[in-house]
Amino acid sequence: MTTIRELDGAEALARVDELAGVLRDCVEGGASVGFMLPLAEGRPQAFWRKVAAGVAAGERHLFVAEDEAGRICGTLSLVIDMPDNQPHRADVGKMLVHRRMRRQGVAERLLRALEARARGLGRTTLVLDTVTGSDASRVYERLGWQRAGDVPNYALMPEGEPCSTTYYFKPL
Repeated sequence: MTTIRELDGAEALARVDELAGVLRDCVEGGASVGFMLPLAEGRPQAFWRKVAAGVAAGERHLFVAEDEAGRICGTLSLVIDMPDNQPHRADVGKMLVHRRMRRQGVAERLLRALEARARGLGRTTLVLDTVTGSDASRVYERLGWQRAGDVPNYALMPEGEPCSTTYYFKPL
């Protein structure tokens, strides 16, 4: 059984290599999450160092799923550093689940933990985007996220082909 918990900035920094391993697995598995193949050595670690700094600065919350051995097998971020006119809103970013842990409820449990934290922070609207028609989009829809619309040719898949993205929101 996986455990879902929130990391502080220091622990996120200490576990950069584990986080980078999940990111690498997802990108190598074809996930369009902001990175291209071949994934340069050190690039995932650099990304997670920035995330850890954002957590330490209070700009985001980082949730992880840990497997039975305590290894990170999934991640999800709640970005709360919003413009002055959007103190009620937060963005959801980088839901990553290692391929060996998919279809076991990890994504749903990460999302539920994030939503609970957002409510506790007084956030009333969450926003995210994902590849149109992806497995993640089905998870979001099953959990009550509302589709706002699609943007064609929004990003590239890791191998370089264009993909559409779908924006979702969820009132809390």
